[in-house]
Amino acid sequence: MEIQKIPQADLLDILFEGRNKEYGAYELRKTYNRRLTKALMLTGSVCLVLIGSYTLAGRLHKDVGKLMVVGDTLTLTRVDPPEQVELPPPPKVKPIPLQQVAMINAAPPRILPDDQVKPEDVPKTQDDMEHVKLGAFNREGAPDEGIEAPPQNNGLGTGVTVAPEKKDAGDDAIWRSVEIEASYQGGMEAWKRFLLKNFHCPEQALAEGTGGTVVVEFVVDKEGNVSNVQAISGPEVLRQEAIRVIKKSGKWNPGNQNGRMVNSYKKQPIVVQLQSE
Repeated sequence: MEIQKIPQADLLDILFEGRNKEYGAYELRKTYNRRLTKALMLTGSVCLVLIGSYTLAGRLHKDVGKLMVVGDTLTLTRVDPPEQVELPPPPKVKPIPLQQVAMINAAPPRILPDDQVKPEDVPKTQDDMEHVKLGAFNREGAPDEGIEAPPQNNGLGTGVTVAPEKKDAGDDAIWRSVEIEASYQGGMEAWKRFLLKNFHCPEQALAEGTGGTVVVEFVVDKEGNVSNVQAISGPEVLRQEAIRVIKKSGKWNPGNQNGRMVNSYKKQPIVVQLQSE
């Protein structure tokens, strides 16, 4: 473009000087303002049509609403309560009398001379004991059908059957897991002092430079005595000394389960660290 025509030329013509104006970008930029104006006019027309439609519809249906007038006078009407209907009394249920179950004396037979044998001392046959309960005396009653009757109050008690006492594991049982584990008397600091004073590292371990952790398992009974001591892991060269120290440790605080002292297993690690020269 010549220099004299630049002040009068359009900016778009300057940008596309020497370029292909037939490609499409030139035409799109040239007609952009005209297309934007058409789009805005079309959108505004649609909005005006919608607003006008809503306004006209509101005016046409203006008389549809009705006015509800509430008066200031309230009239009360008496309502009679419903008649009460008497229901017939519930039928009386006749209680079923409880029958005692027949029972025979099942005490071990006594060996007596023939002239001293009484009729009640004669052993009962299998047929006699088929439909009766076995007890300490003979009693007449209904045949035993396998159903236990409620206890009877004979004047010697309340007639209440006491549930059998739930027993825990035997007193001699050894617990693997307890609520409070057995511990050394005096706590951790006392245990450290005991090890430093009594544990003697074997010469072989010192020569080989062998250290590590030995886990010793043993039983602490209810009195705190130690038994069944054995090393279950750790260097072999240190196990015998660890077992000896545990056996020499004296009494421990026993384990506690459900608020009472019990026999329990205890696993005690012993750590051996050798100082390098």
